This record gives sequence, C-alpha cells and structure tokens, in this order.
Amino acid sequence: MANLSTFEQYYKLADMLIETATKEQVAESTRLLALNLAYYQAKYREIPLKDTLPMANMAEPTEAQVKLVADGMQNLVGVLGNVCGVLDEAKH
Repeated sequence: MANLSTFEQYYKLADMLIETATKEQVAESTRLLALNLAYYQAKYREIPLKDTLPMANMAEPTEAQVKLVADGMQNLVGVLGNVCGVLDEAKH
C-alpha cells in the first residue's frame, strides 16, 4: 500500500516536529486543528468519535482507511510545521 508508506513518513515527521516543538506550539497546533474540525462539522455534519477512534489502533486497515489516516497525519504535519516556523506556506 503506497498510502501506508506515506502515513509512516508523515507519522515520523510529526514525531520529529512534536519533539522539537514547545508546549505552546503544540497547544496552538491543537487549537488550529480543533478549529478546522469545528468548521468541517458546521459545514457538513458532526463526526462521532466512535467512528474515527478505532482507526488509531486498527490491525489491518483498508486502503480507504489508510488514506484517511495519512491525510490526517499530513494535516498534523502541516499545522505543526507552520506553527513551528518550519514550513513557509500555510496549508491547513
């Protein structure tokens, strides 16, 4: 699965960013991601946590689930990178 490799790369990059980020930068990233989620929920619908939480520990994900998790990691890396000043352009 190509997306699994993408997910793993974003996951490692997110870990590196989290390790170097200050507590305030992680908090700001969390607030921005919460705002993005709230915007999505207001525009489309609420996403029950019971629908997404199991994906965090799935043993054999489908390609669609891997893509979704990889996209989530990409969002995290984008927000952390912007807040930490690592990325030049906002993409969250």
